[in-house]
Amino acid sequence: MKKDRAFVQWRITRLVMFLLFLIVVIVIRYGWLQLVQGSELAERMRWQVGHDYSVQSPRGAIVDRNGRELAVSTMTKSLFVDPNHVENPAELAKDLAPLVDKTEQEILDDIAVGGGFSWVKRRLEQSEYEAIRALIREKGYAVCLGFRDEAKRYYPNDVLAANVLGFVGTDDKGLDGIEQALDKYIKGEVTESFIYADTRERPILESIFTPHGYQGDRCKTIQLTIDSAVQFIVEQELDRAMAENSPLAITCIAMDPHTGEVLAMATRPSYNPNRFWDYEPEIWKNRAVSYIYEPGSTFKAVVAGAALQEGLVAPNQTFVDPGYVMVSGKRIQNWNGLSFGTVTFADVVKQSLNTGFALVGLDLGADKLISYAKIFGFGELTGIELPGEEAGLLYEPQEMVDSDIATMAIGQSIAVTPLQLITAFCAIANDGILLKPHIVKQIRNANGSIYSETHVEEVRRTIDSATDKTLVGLLEQVVASGGGGKASVRGYRIAGKTGTAQKVSEYGTGYSEGKYIASFCGFAPVENPQIALLVMIDEPYGTFYGGQIAAPVAGRIFSQVFRYMRIEPSDAPLGLDADEISDDVGTGDAAIQSIQQREEPTLPKEPEPKIDDTPKENLAPEAARVPSFYGKSIRESARLANEAGLAFEAEGSGFAVDQSVPAGEIVDRGTAVKVHFSP
Repeated sequence: MKKDRAFVQWRITRLVMFLLFLIVVIVIRYGWLQLVQGSELAERMRWQVGHDYSVQSPRGAIVDRNGRELAVSTMTKSLFVDPNHVENPAELAKDLAPLVDKTEQEILDDIAVGGGFSWVKRRLEQSEYEAIRALIREKGYAVCLGFRDEAKRYYPNDVLAANVLGFVGTDDKGLDGIEQALDKYIKGEVTESFIYADTRERPILESIFTPHGYQGDRCKTIQLTIDSAVQFIVEQELDRAMAENSPLAITCIAMDPHTGEVLAMATRPSYNPNRFWDYEPEIWKNRAVSYIYEPGSTFKAVVAGAALQEGLVAPNQTFVDPGYVMVSGKRIQNWNGLSFGTVTFADVVKQSLNTGFALVGLDLGADKLISYAKIFGFGELTGIELPGEEAGLLYEPQEMVDSDIATMAIGQSIAVTPLQLITAFCAIANDGILLKPHIVKQIRNANGSIYSETHVEEVRRTIDSATDKTLVGLLEQVVASGGGGKASVRGYRIAGKTGTAQKVSEYGTGYSEGKYIASFCGFAPVENPQIALLVMIDEPYGTFYGGQIAAPVAGRIFSQVFRYMRIEPSDAPLGLDADEISDDVGTGDAAIQSIQQREEPTLPKEPEPKIDDTPKENLAPEAARVPSFYGKSIRESARLANEAGLAFEAEGSGFAVDQSVPAGEIVDRGTAVKVHFSP
């Protein structure tokens, strides 16, 4: 028994010694692998089952002043191929091509790139993603095809405010508009992480706890000053004007004169930023800030303000209008080539008389004329939060001769942007105080807190308050009974100025024959301006006078915006109750209804100013100057012809739209002039 116990103890001892030996070996081996070969083995495992993984957060949203989404991003799938694991490239290309809208050869080219990764199509639509997933399951392509998450930009309103918003390229980089200007704030955040995954790139080990739905904390939300409803109204009317006048382009800006906030900014033709690549790059431009042009008679509002401020004129001061003036060998004449006789300065503004403004400009002189142009913000950037802004062009005073001064006073020999012009009119509407325009209201952090916010920024006072009130009164008469009559809205007091400017030649010298820019710029209601509006029509077909084609567009926009903003009328017009006028017509983006404006026909007051190098000879006793019949009734035209000593022939009915002999032509007395009338 004692011998058996000793044997058992010996065997237990041997077993324990063997186990201790194994433990020592395991510890030594573990130590060798961890301490000596640990780094090498860990790196080998990273290469075998590890992946560098990029996590992208969505791009920040862009919303209007009321929080309506204008640009948003969602996470989508992008398809890639691993060329190293493609067994049959031709079969894969044949199966995949119809699902991703690419040719088989294009997919073969993607595979031919080689290596372990090549993009096939980025930012798939959901339908495409589902179809490709089904193909992968059916054909077993998981070994060579895969998906990665990327952010895709959407513009839910398509064309609405496209030239303001811009668009985003394939690498989440803003390429135009707000998307470009504020790219550093709204760009999606990309973070690099390392995960362990199986052969199908499914996370394993601790990587299953890694968050892959990271939303980021750098991308911010941009809230614009734009009001989608006002923007819709403006764009709807621009589309109508494009159809009616077939111009090269139209630009419109609506602003709040008391804050400098842009309520709407639109250009036609425009594009759909969801498919920006389908359009010519020229259409991407925001003409409101990047296009410079001679403003024509709309600039006369600034000249009038300068003359009133300097005490050179008064509203009731009389002028004798000779019909034309000669300045440095240049003939500057009124739009109809006729003399208006003895008129007041108020009439000079209302009738937009070139002779009166040329003389006022000469009285101001080059230094003061340029000085006031700069005071009103011309010749410098406004600083709005948009890319591509132009500063315009101004003479240096010492380089100007008298003809330059006179032509600048009538809105030529100066180049401005639409934004500069409406900003100047906003100063007139704002008691003479120039404000910096803004199109960004605030920038919010990802957690909803405010990162930055814009406030009203006063730039400078342009003219005294008393002077400004006088100027506003003169501009109100332009709409009430002058050339801007078609911009009027019954029951509301509107101030403004029309303009018709011949376009500068694309070769840099002189003017292009038959090419004009028609415009209207104004604000309302006069007693407390809530909206300033600029409509600029570039190269319209047919009628090209600002009072005839730009003013009506402004009038229709004013009418609808008054209703949308619930702006009460100054007085109830005949046939309509005040309550009827102020009825709301809806605030939805696409639900804004077109309001048909009831207005009386008004007469045109302001065609393009004419400059002629060769003065006309004095009238011979038996000669007569042909008057302008444009816009006159048959009775008025007959009276004018009789007074001029001409025979008169009428065709049609309504108002004069054409005449057989141009206005201002010198003919023999008794010559027959045929005038065509149209309703």
